[in-house]
Amino acid sequence: MGEPGPGTPTLRVAKIKEGTVIDHITAGRALMVLRILGITGREGFVVSVVMNVPSKKMGRKDIVKIEGRELSPEEVNKIALVAPRATINIIRDYEVVEKHRVELPKTIRNIVRCVNPACITNAREPIEPLFYVVSEEPLRLKCHYCGRVMEQQDVFACLYEEA
Repeated sequence: MGEPGPGTPTLRVAKIKEGTVIDHITAGRALMVLRILGITGREGFVVSVVMNVPSKKMGRKDIVKIEGRELSPEEVNKIALVAPRATINIIRDYEVVEKHRVELPKTIRNIVRCVNPACITNAREPIEPLFYVVSEEPLRLKCHYCGRVMEQQDVFACLYEEA
């Protein structure tokens, strides 16, 4: 058997027996998805990350496979912040038993903090940040408390600050 020809898809990561595959992640954002899910590598789950692989629909995409763990609906919704076209595949006994797209909820609670230093959520008060989705692509969130509109780059920066 010879080498695959140009453009021939190759298996980059083996199938998983049980767990979750997050596919169609915007290229370069797989690590943000892990951050949103709170996955650091210390939890004990086997996690596979493939970045910038060819995709017919997207040009390039990322894929995350988490063995032995299924995501909650809240976690799935959080992924939409950084990967609005992602699909979630639940795997059992090597088969996809459930598949669905992520959906960005209308309100975002306690995932990112407001960039306005004068916002009440940054004043060491026991108030959880709450945002309304103004736009999905590009992502824009409006703070419930101070009205500040956060642009996509602000939201992404907050995700990494808290790592």
